[in-house]
Parts: sequence; C-alpha cells; structure tokens
Amino acid sequence: MRCHEVDYEIIGESLQIVEVELDPGEKVIAEAGMMNYMEEGINFETKMGDGSEPDQGLMGKLFSAGKRMVMGESVFMTHFGNEGSGKRRVAFAAPYPGSIVPLNLADYGEKVICQKDAFLCAALGTKVEIAFSKKIGVGFFGGEGFILQRLEGDGMAFVQAGGTVVRKELNNETLRIDTGCLVGFTEGIEYDIEMVKGLKSMIFGGEGLWLATLKGTGSVWVQSLPFSRLADRLIASAPSSGGSDKGEGSVLGGIGRMLDGD
Repeated sequence: MRCHEVDYEIIGESLQIVEVELDPGEKVIAEAGMMNYMEEGINFETKMGDGSEPDQGLMGKLFSAGKRMVMGESVFMTHFGNEGSGKRRVAFAAPYPGSIVPLNLADYGEKVICQKDAFLCAALGTKVEIAFSKKIGVGFFGGEGFILQRLEGDGMAFVQAGGTVVRKELNNETLRIDTGCLVGFTEGIEYDIEMVKGLKSMIFGGEGLWLATLKGTGSVWVQSLPFSRLADRLIASAPSSGGSDKGEGSVLGGIGRMLDGD
C-alpha cells in the first residue's frame, strides 16, 4: 500500500467521532481544528500539504497551497503520528451534527470526489486536492458545488456529512438531488446542474431553482441535512433576526431571557 494502513472505530450515532488506531510509525492527516482527543505517544505537526508526495518541490507545494487558499481552504494540514512503542489512538469529530463516512479508497478505484468541506481525515499517503467541475452549468449555477475535493489513494479516508447519509448505487442511471445534499461520488459519475422544470414549481415548490444531476455507474453519497440548511433555519428562528420567540417552554419567555442577560 502507498497509504498507511490504519484501523478505526466510528463512535456515536448522530454526533459521531472517528477514533483512528495507529501502530508505531503510522500517521494520519486531518483538516486543521478537527482533532478531538489523542493518547500519549501521539504527536502532531502542521505542514503545508498532505504529505502524499514527499519529494515534491517547493513550487509544487506553493501551487497546491495557492489553490486551497484561493478556494477558502486552509493552506496547512495537521499530521498526527504515533511515536510511541505500542498502539495509540487519536480521534476526530465534525464541527456540526451529522455522520462520518469511512471510505476505503481501494474499493472505489482509488479515487472519490466530494464536496469542498467534506474531508475530515485520512491515512498518510492520501492525496487531497481541489478539483473543479468541467460542466458549464455547474460553474454558473452550482455555487459551492463547482468547487470539489478529490481524494486519491489506496487507504482509509473519512468524510463528514450532515444528518443521515445514504449511499446510492447507480448502474447507468440518473439521480437528481438538492445541490446541497451531495456528499460525494466515484469516478464514472457525471455531475451537472439543471434547472427545475415548470414555472409553478420554481415559484411555489420551495426546492430551489436548481438540482444536481448525477449520471452513470458508480456510488453516490447523499446527506439528509446540509449544514447550510441547518444554519438558515437557526438564523430564521433567532429572535434577534426576527424569528418567533418560543420562550423555551417558560412562562416568562423573553422576560426570563432578559433577566439572564440574553
């Protein structure tokens, strides 16, 4: 294997943690700020890049870092290594409620395309890079969906998703989903954006004007609760933003919140 061979355990149901077990000398990479806890013997170092190409020159590293920076991603990744004499564990958690999807990249042709913010962590040797959809429709109307991440390797990678995750297997078929509900897909799947048909559906449907269309043969992962949808509901319900004040079941309601300093 090119990637380090790591063991793991997914802990929890809806607010999950992935606990990665490292043998001495093994490493795992993660997006900055995703570590939850680590045992004695685990040390970490922040580096520019994912470490998949140790012989890469300075210009190559700067080019890769520049793409991530332009797309709003962190230039650096954190590398966690077991420098002890026995097995040690390090755990990672997503920054919002949802599920963690384990992907053995060797089972998916060593390549999976996922949404820009989906990557959580992976075995050292996994290549994490920014990818762009080549479809014109996605570029104009796809929003965040225009910017994707490509995960390449033959080891374990973990992506984060909101709510419940469903894996759909397409066999020369077409699947249409809400643009924010897409988590990732394998090679052999074509990704595009199409407009909702029918004027009445556009105005009164409440589903938005655009749908993501995935065609071909392969796997597609769909999330039930995109973080953007959750954030919109929270902001709309906040009293400071004009939302209704439910009082959290209290008789005093807003008066009680005033007394608490809220």
